[in-house]
Amino acid sequence: MAMATSESNIQSTPAEVKAQCEAFRSTFNLLRSEVGKVVVGHKEPVELVLISLFAGGNVLLEGVPGLGKTLLVRSLAQALTLPFSRIQFTPDLMPADVIGTSIVTENPENGRRQFVFQKGPIFAQIVLADEINRATPKTQSALLEAMQERSVTSGGTTYKLTQPFLVLATQNPIEQEGTYPLPEAQLDRFLFKITVGYSQLDELMTILDRTTGSETPEISAVLDAPRILEMQGLVRKVIVADHVKQFAARLAMATHPGGRFAPEITNKYIRCGSSPRGAQALLLAAKVKALCEGRFHASTADIKSVAAPCLRHRVLLNFEAEADRIDADAIVEKVLASTPTEPISV
Repeated sequence: MAMATSESNIQSTPAEVKAQCEAFRSTFNLLRSEVGKVVVGHKEPVELVLISLFAGGNVLLEGVPGLGKTLLVRSLAQALTLPFSRIQFTPDLMPADVIGTSIVTENPENGRRQFVFQKGPIFAQIVLADEINRATPKTQSALLEAMQERSVTSGGTTYKLTQPFLVLATQNPIEQEGTYPLPEAQLDRFLFKITVGYSQLDELMTILDRTTGSETPEISAVLDAPRILEMQGLVRKVIVADHVKQFAARLAMATHPGGRFAPEITNKYIRCGSSPRGAQALLLAAKVKALCEGRFHASTADIKSVAAPCLRHRVLLNFEAEADRIDADAIVEKVLASTPTEPISV
């Protein structure tokens, strides 16, 4: 008996589908194991970063300095055979330092001078934007096209970026000195905003052993670009029932103040809610979660498990929320609890 997916129009036997799911799950766990050779603890941030890789989305990692955000990104890059670049964001960083610039060169054959575009670090496939919120909005704007359209325009010419392409940005909490809030248009281009917290006692003991001893763990490259693209393609084929899609849509719409599905907490504390990218992020991440558990169909439970990292940076709080010390996570939790999973008539 053949199984058909309405989204891919590709038929596979149940045995083939099961084999693809198991292969995906095995590769995902292998990659997580390699990263875990260096990154101690932080199980949820590591899993979410890997989910974003296979969902084809960008990631924003937030936490105080020294918690291993940059180490996590570097470890992932070492486990992938993809070109890697690091951009250290500072207040004096200019857009040309990110995307590149045209320089004057001399043709050795005829001696004529010409402009040649010198590509910047954004042209890697794994890009670490370190301390991204220390740069000015002018420099931040240089990333918008690359993060959404996967292309860079300079001097009237558009250059396509090599796929897969992933921006992993780290930022310090905006309460710290010398930081700037990211523009809303850029925040919305991140699939996840992941909060990186402090380590537990046993984890910190392991960190001390690894970083103050004589042995240094080595990470092996286990995944190349064709395999990543293949796995990303499989994610897109995962079946999502209509009631699951509707739940994701209603969850995003529940963050719109004054909207049809908005609960009381939304109307009270949210100034602006999630864009359609929020619902897209929920579905893509849920599909990866399903494959990681050996299923070829996403569920409402998968949606719930990724709701916080998908939506916490897509809700803008008003002054009343700040006054009452209500953060985005608390609001997303309340919105999630108030949104029923049962389908309704459209």
